[in-house]
Amino acid sequence: KLFFTDYGNAAKVERCDMDGMNRTWIVDSKIEQPTALALDLINKYVYWLDIYLESVEVVDYQGRRRQTITKGRQIRHLCGLAVFENYLYTFNSDNLSILRINRYNGTDVQALARLDNAKEIRVYQKRPQAAARSHACEADPHGMPGGCSHICLLSSSYKARTCRCRTGFILGSDGRSCK
Repeated sequence: KLFFTDYGNAAKVERCDMDGMNRTWIVDSKIEQPTALALDLINKYVYWLDIYLESVEVVDYQGRRRQTITKGRQIRHLCGLAVFENYLYTFNSDNLSILRINRYNGTDVQALARLDNAKEIRVYQKRPQAAARSHACEADPHGMPGGCSHICLLSSSYKARTCRCRTGFILGSDGRSCK
């Protein structure tokens, strides 16, 4: 799935399949300017910053079990969001510090370091990633991803895929070749 925020005409947090299909709003009320998003892939939670409402909130992948993690004026200066173990990590553009926030109750806020002019934050760990299961976009015997001549996008499950073409090409009638 692909998760993203939008604060155009109607602010929301959304999800869709990697090919853009099955677009679903998971948060569309009591939200104004969601500017950063982080996923807890293990527990299937979506965290976001709303700088207008000055809050950090969380829901599950279906938009249920919504909770406010923390609220206050300091939120308007935060940019970027990452989750790792028991904490959220973000960057405060007002005092140029990396912050660590307890993701269960918003307490235990600590400034970890100073950094000049960051806009995003990512957490990397040394532990190796679990091996990915086989999926529909794996290379075929000819080296083409999912049998697609240009781009393979996973669809509604790891067994389904959609082929797409680079700019200037159109998808052939076979649904795999680009012309």
